[in-house]
Amino acid sequence: MEFELWWLIVLPLAFGLGWITARIDIRHLVRESRALPRSYLSGLNFLLNEEPDKAIDSFLEAARIDPQTVELHFALGSLFRRRGELDRAIRMHQTLVDRDDLSAEQRANALSELGQDYLKAGLLDRAEAAFVALKETGLREFALKQLLEIYQQEKDWAKAIEVASLLPTAGSVVTLKEIANFHCEIGASELALGHLDEAEAQLIQALETNRQCVRANILLGDVKLVQGDVAGALAAWQKIEQQNPIYLAQVAERLMEGFGRLGEQAQGLTLLRSYLERYPSLDLLDAVFQWELEREGAQAAYELVREELRRNPTVLGLDKLLEAALLTADIERRQEIELVKGLIHNHTRRVARYRCEECGFKARQFYWRCPACGGWETYPPRRTEEFDLTP
Repeated sequence: MEFELWWLIVLPLAFGLGWITARIDIRHLVRESRALPRSYLSGLNFLLNEEPDKAIDSFLEAARIDPQTVELHFALGSLFRRRGELDRAIRMHQTLVDRDDLSAEQRANALSELGQDYLKAGLLDRAEAAFVALKETGLREFALKQLLEIYQQEKDWAKAIEVASLLPTAGSVVTLKEIANFHCEIGASELALGHLDEAEAQLIQALETNRQCVRANILLGDVKLVQGDVAGALAAWQKIEQQNPIYLAQVAERLMEGFGRLGEQAQGLTLLRSYLERYPSLDLLDAVFQWELEREGAQAAYELVREELRRNPTVLGLDKLLEAALLTADIERRQEIELVKGLIHNHTRRVARYRCEECGFKARQFYWRCPACGGWETYPPRRTEEFDLTP
């Protein structure tokens, strides 16, 4: 292999150019670092050492020395908001919004930060105004999500539907589920006011948005029952079996009331027993137990719970069995059963809760919207113990 002599010229030249470029970059970096206020660098050091109080003091000093530093004002505003000093965060971001020397992108970011300050402070009307102004900027999607959260907090469901429909995810399963629940919220309000036609229209719209919306059929059955259409109410509630049978416990009492109005309680009880056999549920067991106790007596209720406990052994089922046993036991055994039931009941208080599938938040009552993470239909109507027993 022959060695080309011109490489002897090219290699040193390339090395020299690289060395010169590196020196220029270093000098530029040194000049920039010297131009920065010393307090700015101190603030960064405090942040790295997780000392936010001292960092804020240093940044404030840097901002006083160089009031034109936009990014420093952004950093300070964010630090104030994270610390809960919302008044100072609002003032910092409002100062940025009012400046005339910002680019359109910087102004939009400043307005976004200001809107978040207002939202965290609970000033929803001001937050709404800020995010509405951002709808025509590059932060449109972020603004729409914030507006959606605001309208949900304000329970302005009509505006929530409008905004959710504008999101890029408007056709997704999650967003359609949310929109259907917004219609259900309006429907429930109209039902409470006695506006049955308006309520029915909203619930039908909910089902058109999401055919699997169990809540819409529950409320639609309520509307039909108030209208006197008992058969229609029963039909709406029984459709839940095809949508999601784990929600059948939510309408067990309603079904028995409907069948009772028709004088067909025996048929209703048979239906609930069949549901319990196919879709075991502690809440459904409780409902069937109560009706069995009322219609057939304590012994029949005891046998029902005993058989269900054999099929699906749970502590909550055992608690229900002991409750039934108390009703059938003689006086001599009743004290012993009460003692055991007391011990079991103390344990069941920990496992008789509902749990959000998204964030794990537990609650004693069922929610359509998680009070912790705000997710819709993230609370399956199943107790914590049932989750733990599910493979």
